[in-house]
Amino acid sequence: MPQPSVPRVTLTDGGPMLVEGPVELELPDGERVRSERPVVAVCTCRRSKRFPFCDTSHRKKVRQARNDDESASQDRTR
Repeated sequence: MPQPSVPRVTLTDGGPMLVEGPVELELPDGERVRSERPVVAVCTCRRSKRFPFCDTSHRKKVRQARNDDESASQDRTR
């Protein structure tokens, strides 16, 4: 009797979780979503407009506020 294949999940540094598909995901509210793709990118940053699927929003740079001392020293070097 053939053994069912074990799904492979790959965790990426700073990016999505890659899951061999097809997959069915259950969201916190109980809704279930399905993807038939051979590899599914599951969002881990929660910025995706297609959550729970990744739309590469994690790649967008987020500006961090600079304090006044850093701003002044950087302005002097320009």
